[in-house]
Amino acid sequence: MRAAFASEHLDLLPVLPSHAAEMAGVLADPALHAFIGGAPLPPDALRTRYERLSAGSPDPAVVWANWVVRLRSEGCLVGTVQATIAPAAAEAELAWVVGSRWQGRGIATEAARALADRLRELRIGRLLAHVHPAHAASAAVAAACGLRPTPHRQDGEVRWAWAGGTPPRP
Repeated sequence: MRAAFASEHLDLLPVLPSHAAEMAGVLADPALHAFIGGAPLPPDALRTRYERLSAGSPDPAVVWANWVVRLRSEGCLVGTVQATIAPAAAEAELAWVVGSRWQGRGIATEAARALADRLRELRIGRLLAHVHPAHAASAAVAAACGLRPTPHRQDGEVRWAWAGGTPPRP
């Protein structure tokens, strides 16, 4: 599940500690954290985080799958996508972030949709995402992946879910 894969314009590469220096710049804008909380991490702290992520989940019932997103035309990293997978439940929670400089170009949608499609191919029957109710861009990404808002709230965010059926295509 943690292998590299590609979409039309993007390469999705498993997160490695060596990505931290470049990704620290991508994620440096404090505005990225307005809806998700926290603050930008310096390269050394991000490297430690990526070491932990690339080592995998300490819970054997959960798979952490994390990728950096490389925009092929510019040859640079522009964001991340991730899935926290519970194989026994055939369920995965998705998340995505694209650096401010590259937003508004459909990159998050393309990357998240590629990940969602890959998970569906692996027979993950339920996809989830948690989106801040005021974050219209992330809601649009979730909808493009075939997820729909549910009445469930977690930490102030709306749970979006897909549980089978044909996802929308542009």
